[in-house]
Amino acid sequence: MDTGIAVIGMAGRFPAAPDLNVFWQNLRTKVEAIRFFGSEELLSLGVMQKQLDNPKFVRAGACFDRVEMFDASFFGIPPREAEITDPQHRIFLECAWEALEDAGYCGDTYSGAIGVYAGAAMNTYLLCNLFRAPQATQSLELLQLNVGNSSDFLTTRVSYKLNLQGPSHTVQTACSTSLVAVHVACQSLLHGESDMALAGGISINLKLRYGYEYLDGGVMSPDGHCRAFDSRAQGTVFGSGVGVVVLKKLDSAVRDRDQIYAVIKGTALNNDGNFKIGYTAPSIHGQARVIREALANADIGADTIDYIEAHGTGTTLGDPIEVQALTQAFRSQTKRKGYCAIGSVKTNLGHLDAAAGVAG
Repeated sequence: MDTGIAVIGMAGRFPAAPDLNVFWQNLRTKVEAIRFFGSEELLSLGVMQKQLDNPKFVRAGACFDRVEMFDASFFGIPPREAEITDPQHRIFLECAWEALEDAGYCGDTYSGAIGVYAGAAMNTYLLCNLFRAPQATQSLELLQLNVGNSSDFLTTRVSYKLNLQGPSHTVQTACSTSLVAVHVACQSLLHGESDMALAGGISINLKLRYGYEYLDGGVMSPDGHCRAFDSRAQGTVFGSGVGVVVLKKLDSAVRDRDQIYAVIKGTALNNDGNFKIGYTAPSIHGQARVIREALANADIGADTIDYIEAHGTGTTLGDPIEVQALTQAFRSQTKRKGYCAIGSVKTNLGHLDAAAGVAG
């Protein structure tokens, strides 16, 4: 049985990139999409003077434009409902529609089951906007706020609005969310639960939109640059973005003459357990094991791979461990050296949390 999964549609929005064409051009031309702000601009955007006076306040952000915009009427959503809905839900719905449009399918006319698997970052809109404006929420029932803001409803809203009748699961595994969503979507396709599946993730962090405070020993970069696998690496920059892919079994995609951007040959999941120095730290053992498992599931040799799009946060702890884990996994299959490049889109646009994996 052919276990290949075809990527037949895509959509996304990233810092300095309103769509995937611009995103790709930015990567090709080495555009660093992390934006740096001046004092007057930050003050006009609502940043307090005491923050600007803090020598550890880094005036850098990586957010895409127009996060507040949403075509509510297109989806038949009343203005009041849109107002109390997390922008992550709104924009993910738009990108899900765009991805299906790119694939050439519509839930109303497709006879098969289309599943949705995705997750979102922490809801800062609820914390920084709605909770600070009690007049906007005092007339609402708790259920209304919950449906508009809990990540539980991210994917089922898409299924409802786009008439997608396959499984609809929210996936939440922090910064691995969107890649785990892709894995779960692939399993759904291979097991026959879905005939097609949308997978992805979104992160819009309003608190980090215009800068952040650097903490000694933390994961954040002290200068606003993310330098993955670089001797100058000092930390990461958290940003905002969204990505959605449309997946179908490869033999079905070929039969249906779909456009095929790429083929997923194999995926794997595991956990480090307590084989690491701390809860938020990675381990060589766990990463090496899951890489070997993915290679086995894909039925390919390590010496056939010429590029790894890695996690690559630009931290002095995580990056070396990732390289060591890859080396250990590859050495179990080949003694070749210097043939496989490694990189991370985080150097261009920062760490997108729940959307980081699908961006890569």
